[in-house]
Amino acid sequence: MGQALGQPVVVENRGGASGSIGCAAVAQAAADGLTLLADASPHAANATLLKGLSFDYASAFAPLTQLVVNPLVLVVNAAVPARTLAEFVAWVRAQAQPPAYASSGIAAAPHQAAALWLQRAGLRATHVPYRGSAPAMAGLLAGETAFTFSTLPQAVPLVQEGRLRALAVATAERLPNLAEVPTVAEQGFPGFDRAEAASFWAPMGTPAAAVARVQRALVAALAEPEVRSRLETIGMTPVGSTPAELAASSAEYRTQAAELIRREGIRLE
Repeated sequence: MGQALGQPVVVENRGGASGSIGCAAVAQAAADGLTLLADASPHAANATLLKGLSFDYASAFAPLTQLVVNPLVLVVNAAVPARTLAEFVAWVRAQAQPPAYASSGIAAAPHQAAALWLQRAGLRATHVPYRGSAPAMAGLLAGETAFTFSTLPQAVPLVQEGRLRALAVATAERLPNLAEVPTVAEQGFPGFDRAEAASFWAPMGTPAAAVARVQRALVAALAEPEVRSRLETIGMTPVGSTPAELAASSAEYRTQAAELIRREGIRLE
């Protein structure tokens, strides 16, 4: 991106409060095209989940591009005997107490995917939110939880090592790097399609010329063979959408997240 813009790009990670601290910093930044936001699923969920924010997710940011789709895969601890989704459903129902499942955080994409699947399957399980995907996977490996929906970079190496078992991918179609793993949809849950997504935004009011310039730089970076190869190797699908396409998909994701959060009574603890 820096090469396309002809200037350095500095990454500043600002964690905390489901990403809303970093979002607030960008929402309050000068709308000059020099301060941008990279955000994922919390961008859709936080509007419903968090109260008292100093900004409105729907109106504080100008869309630039959806960067990648990060597919999710349902993985179980190797001690769980199930080898298909049907067997896993039967195993969950046979437990005396609802099993626990991990996520990278409350209302993050893995939590939303698990809550939606459990609802459709008519199952109960106890949510254990961790502070990020790495601790969630560590908890699953340690047997603190029985399953999780994970992004591929965290899950695939552990599946290949035999430390976890992949039962289903949450995308509409099978994935090239997990071609032998069937989808959730083809195992009795038609239409099931959930994934993490990462997108770029600018403060609302950023001039159209600046938005177009930065969007072109992002798309150019995604088109670099080395960048695409690296993303695809770790399981991410490059996108590079237009601002209008990102605006439409984000509105849909925000509506879906709000419905799920309200129906399941999801709240920060």
